[in-house]
Amino acid sequence: MRRTAFILGSGLLLFVAFWNSVTWHLQRFWGASGYFWQAQWERLLSTYEGKEWILYIIGATHVPALCFWSFNGLLLVVDTTGKPKCISRYRIQVGKNEPVDPVKLRQAIRTVLFNHFIISFPILVFLYPFLKWWGDPCRRELPTFHWFLLELAIFTLIEEVLFYYSHRLLHHPAFYKKIHKKHHEWTAPIGVISLYAHPIEHVASNMLPAMAGPLIMGSHLSSITMWFSLVLVITTISHCGYHLPFLPSPEFHDYHHLKFTQCYGVLGVLDHLHGTDTLFKQTKAYERHILLLGFTPLSESIPDSPKME
Repeated sequence: MRRTAFILGSGLLLFVAFWNSVTWHLQRFWGASGYFWQAQWERLLSTYEGKEWILYIIGATHVPALCFWSFNGLLLVVDTTGKPKCISRYRIQVGKNEPVDPVKLRQAIRTVLFNHFIISFPILVFLYPFLKWWGDPCRRELPTFHWFLLELAIFTLIEEVLFYYSHRLLHHPAFYKKIHKKHHEWTAPIGVISLYAHPIEHVASNMLPAMAGPLIMGSHLSSITMWFSLVLVITTISHCGYHLPFLPSPEFHDYHHLKFTQCYGVLGVLDHLHGTDTLFKQTKAYERHILLLGFTPLSESIPDSPKME
């Protein structure tokens, strides 16, 4: 027991020391560039004095949308042409969407555009007066690096809880057929269908989990912009259908689209606690659910077991 306590205690101390060292260096970098960004932000505030809502709309809607469509534009080239091979070779469900059905794709893009501009945009615009009253996202002082890290951790925790339970609720027979089945038309997902959903699902399970953190924290626009952009990029990766090198593994959510009743969350923490990843853990997909640090596709280095005749 003493030896175990000594090892664990030493490991904890080393981790804390390492973390403090990393964040100290990052804080120095942030501080050095922070004066520059603070000056740019104050210049924007001066330019749009009395019209800060324009900055809010650009930061909360336009910048994240640009990140989403830029990333998905690149993925759609691969989905529709199968080229370049250096990307298509990382496909998770081999033989699916090679190439993607153009009719199905057009329908999906129309729905995603509707959710983006007819659902998300007005809701975010109407939230501005509340946000301004609660904490003013366009206040003059930019957040510190450590405060942004804290916000990011809280946002992630809140999103995991809200997304897991809202998503699992949508799989209840009372809601699945009329609402969530639309998203599951794609058993082999592609990036753009991350926002392909019924409007009710888009608000309750896509928007609310991502918006709740910044709303509760009264976050600065810079934090909101970075968080929304990050959320859209991560959900695109989770749905993209390719396990690409040096990017987070999409195997977890790809398996959910394949089997429907496993892997409801984002991080997998609540799935582990509730046992909704038990079958997933018995598959080769679970073995491949790692960060790929090389260039050999995991479908080759960890192939599926041969099917019994």
